[in-house]
Amino acid sequence: MTGHSLNPSTTLLEHDVASRDGEPTRLRTTVRVDELGRGQPVVFLHGLLGMNDHWLPVSRALSERSRCLMIEAPLLELRGEACSVAGVVRLISTVLETIVGAPAVLVGNSLGGHVAQRIAIERPELCRALVLAGSSGLFERTFEKDVQHRPSREWLTRKIGDLFYDAANMPSDCIDKAFIELSDRRAARALVKLGKSAKNDHMGERLGQIRQPTLLLWGDSDTVTPPQVAEEFHEKLPDSRLVWLDRCGHAPMIERPQEFAVALHAFFDELGDPPVAPGDDDGEPQEIV
Repeated sequence: MTGHSLNPSTTLLEHDVASRDGEPTRLRTTVRVDELGRGQPVVFLHGLLGMNDHWLPVSRALSERSRCLMIEAPLLELRGEACSVAGVVRLISTVLETIVGAPAVLVGNSLGGHVAQRIAIERPELCRALVLAGSSGLFERTFEKDVQHRPSREWLTRKIGDLFYDAANMPSDCIDKAFIELSDRRAARALVKLGKSAKNDHMGERLGQIRQPTLLLWGDSDTVTPPQVAEEFHEKLPDSRLVWLDRCGHAPMIERPQEFAVALHAFFDELGDPPVAPGDDDGEPQEIV
């Protein structure tokens, strides 16, 4: 625990998505941003069914040297052309432009890592470095094809538990959030659509375009994006280093937060810290609007 307080807020963003006729369509989306600490901006991006709380232990460990921003995007509320990897890339890019205001280290798990890769290529001015943990973009085993309307809590507990080396490490809020969200038929369809979009958006031929320093943090027992996926990322990324986390599955920030933070500290030491930006979050937490 540090002396910095957590500043939660929600931000209503306007962003463009491509329509079927190729013309941009303007959408409004509410995104939750939790901020902690001061220093270089570090942005945390969750995967499908993820949430900001899953990043909080790592963010607290980094907050003395970094301005940690956890972005909780309403992925399962996205519809139409916005419900795609490209749509999420545009949404997160708008968040970075609107709130961060400086090149950030992008830390992404699963789909969040996939989005971070795209931003590093398409909007390099927004990305100083990458940290990919169990990232999609090359290969992943997912359960979205099995999702039915109103899946049972028992089914979700089993499926989400498979993401972990030890299901005892699975926070109960993972199940609660998924159970509530997937009771909505439209959310279940969005989950399937985003999963298909990620599989179809193969990054293999594009990874050589990523010039930012990249840290690969991978669970050695990840069954969703298995270890050979990490090795392929390491081979294809021009400036990468690979760190294995023992007895860890697809969500290392949850199962191994201390080791995750230690690896980030070492990576940041290698990068060198930029000057601290004016302003910090030492005041009282903001009211969520």
